[in-house]
Amino acid sequence: MMNNQNIGVMHVGVLGFGGLGQAAAKVLAPKGEMRLTAVADHKGYAYNPEGLDGDVCAQVYGDRHSVGYLEPWGILSENSIADLIQQASVVDGYFLALPNLPNTFMADVARQFIASGWQGVLVDALKRTSAVEQLLELQDELQQAGITYMTGCGATPGLLTAAAALAAQSYAEIHSCKITFGVGIANWEAYRATIREDIAHMPGYDVEKARAMSDAEVEALLDKTNGILALENMEHADDIMLELAGICDRSCVSVGGIVDTRNPKKPLSTNVQITGRTFEGKISTHTFTLGDETSMAANVCGPAFGYLKAGISFHRRGIHGLFTAAEVMPQFVR
Repeated sequence: MMNNQNIGVMHVGVLGFGGLGQAAAKVLAPKGEMRLTAVADHKGYAYNPEGLDGDVCAQVYGDRHSVGYLEPWGILSENSIADLIQQASVVDGYFLALPNLPNTFMADVARQFIASGWQGVLVDALKRTSAVEQLLELQDELQQAGITYMTGCGATPGLLTAAAALAAQSYAEIHSCKITFGVGIANWEAYRATIREDIAHMPGYDVEKARAMSDAEVEALLDKTNGILALENMEHADDIMLELAGICDRSCVSVGGIVDTRNPKKPLSTNVQITGRTFEGKISTHTFTLGDETSMAANVCGPAFGYLKAGISFHRRGIHGLFTAAEVMPQFVR
């Protein structure tokens, strides 16, 4: 195994600069091994190979709704991702902090990178099984393009899927994997795209319906539920990721949780329970519980950059193609 202590400074881009993208910039700020050099939103992008100040980017985005207004590094653009890919010559990898609305969006972004000739590492925090299945169809193209793509690398799928893959090693066979999450946010408007993706999982809703909802319609729905979204048996890519890793059939995996859009305190502790039979014939359950003090942003962005570092290590060794959080260990970013 190569020594990753000498990986050097990694130049990192963040695509999408809503709540998750801004949190990603904050996570990167104190890191010595990674430098934020590129940011894009739906109206523009900013690029500086020497590094961007995430707080200043967030301030400009808050004031003018696009990092394209950042002086002197910002550029307004209707095709911000494609233009940034061409302009940003020194970016080792991108965290795709993008809303997957519509459900084909992340695969479309991957195709843009493939078509551009860019070579490097891409990491997403995709939720839906069907979205990951679309990327699986691109795995040969990603490999031929010299792209190392890490999918499902947030909290769930991501951190909790990886924990399940590790916990499974105690057992001769896996009977069930149950992921339960609690998310607390003080104001849903800071995470509009994420909340719409959650609404899409509710009975009577789908991705297109949630995407088409106005902010007022989202507010009205949250008023009806006192700000609570209760989600059960979600279409979550933890299932296909654990199946691909050979751990269990996707039918053994269930994901659900509660999102409180009006209180930062988690409504319940996020955990994964993996039940199986040991080689001695004993039935047991491992439980991995996240600390209640860790936010959704901390549990998504931290793993995403850990997987980005692992991906960069792979890429530098000529290993390209598609990987999931259940088959690669993330590397801690200092």
